[in-house]
Amino acid sequence: MNKSIIVLCFIVISFLACISCKTALKDKYYEYTVTIEPEEDSLGIINKAAFVVPTSRQSSWQDLEFTCFIHFTVNTFTGREWGDGKEDPAIFNPTDLNVNQWVNVAKDAGMKLIILTCKHHDGFCLWPSKTTEHSIKNSPYKNGKGDIVKELSEACRQAELKFGVYLSPWDRNCADYGNSPVYNEFFRNQLRELLSNYGEISEVWFDGACGEGANGNKQVYDWNSYYKIIRQLQANAVISTMGPDVRWVGNEGGLGRETEWAVLPFEAGNLDVITNNSQKDEKEPVFEPKDRIGGDLGSREIIIDAKSLVWYPSEVDVSIRPGWFYHENQDSLVKSPEELVNIYYQSVGRNSVLLLNIPPDKRGRIHEKDVAALQGMRQILDDTFKENFLSGAKISENDGGNNSATNSIDNNKETYFITQEDVFTSTLNMELDQSCAVNVLMLQEYIKKGQRVERFVLEYLQGDQWKEACKGTTIGHKRLIRFSEITSNKFRFQILQSRDCPMISEIGLYREKRDY
Repeated sequence: MNKSIIVLCFIVISFLACISCKTALKDKYYEYTVTIEPEEDSLGIINKAAFVVPTSRQSSWQDLEFTCFIHFTVNTFTGREWGDGKEDPAIFNPTDLNVNQWVNVAKDAGMKLIILTCKHHDGFCLWPSKTTEHSIKNSPYKNGKGDIVKELSEACRQAELKFGVYLSPWDRNCADYGNSPVYNEFFRNQLRELLSNYGEISEVWFDGACGEGANGNKQVYDWNSYYKIIRQLQANAVISTMGPDVRWVGNEGGLGRETEWAVLPFEAGNLDVITNNSQKDEKEPVFEPKDRIGGDLGSREIIIDAKSLVWYPSEVDVSIRPGWFYHENQDSLVKSPEELVNIYYQSVGRNSVLLLNIPPDKRGRIHEKDVAALQGMRQILDDTFKENFLSGAKISENDGGNNSATNSIDNNKETYFITQEDVFTSTLNMELDQSCAVNVLMLQEYIKKGQRVERFVLEYLQGDQWKEACKGTTIGHKRLIRFSEITSNKFRFQILQSRDCPMISEIGLYREKRDY
């Protein structure tokens, strides 16, 4: 056979093999969920977990990191946390409402999305719903011509913030609540109004509150029909808490888990479990940082017994005040900037999105004390993260067979360091031109291709000895760890255990001023 033909055949075969290999690799990723076959052993299950990846809507949502909750309804004017649905709409009368102030406060704090309580348990609608008379159309606000959902959604778009809606499934005003088929259609119609008339909706937030109707029957929610409407009308919106895209962390105290996996057994999304652990009584002390669902949701020991796995990231919701709605007697109880920074590290810094509630007062404005606390929080975070001391550092992997290490310090989350094939541990050596004092480590995995790291440690060289600065377990979208201040010019980051080849998008070392 002619040599040129042999070479050509070899090139063609190699090209096809390359395509086949890349196709196989691509096919190995499982968007959102994967089924575990009965015959699969534990190692096969762990490997599958490494290749479960978020949907595009989940990935975009996790990139937001810090979002805003706005609780505002008749409760603001009655002084209650839960309304009973018997309120006179005339009580809803903000004297100086300014949604642009809400938006500016949220944006200046670094929030990327605002979720409005369009209807809380009292059933009062902040838009002129055709489904009920218990709404803003029968209030003095703008002589019944107001629509706060419209005002806020438009203000968000103008400020380039995303907008989301909270719609309570429990409605203490609707006479049909408890007549499940009838009420479910009532609720679906409210969803259709919110999702059809206010532009792009990025998050739909449901809680698990459920009670009995006037007929004495417990309402049975038709969740799947609600999801179908959302997917039809707002395909890019994540459905949160009582939904398939985003899960509740398990407390309302701003506390994320030390080990927070986004890949969990599919059973973690069981709506009955979420409902049973949700708030049930207005007087229940729900604001303590208490873990209600469990401390370990996605470790090896947990997932090897799963029938299927799902990408189900965590959202941490907490209020800047003891209550979710504004109460004048809580003006002295607003969380301090330092407390808010701690919450940030315990949520955003633990592979979760922080949903922080800032309730407008009776004027319809975010109170000055809340604003000052948020400004203080932002200043501390800006001062801390203004300089990554690893920028420009010399970085290399121990085995020397990989030149992608620089991707982890290039300030581009779309590039990443990855180990050689079938290598699940690694050491990255980092050398600075001069010594610096640091006390915060920031890590990010490239979650578009999975969450994999299970154990890591950061060390620094002191004299001729390597010493531990900090250590941790999971990373995910982002991990932030504070540690005692150290000074060095040589550091090494070791991945001690991973479910497959680790992919590190970003590494950062920072210094937080701790004079508070």
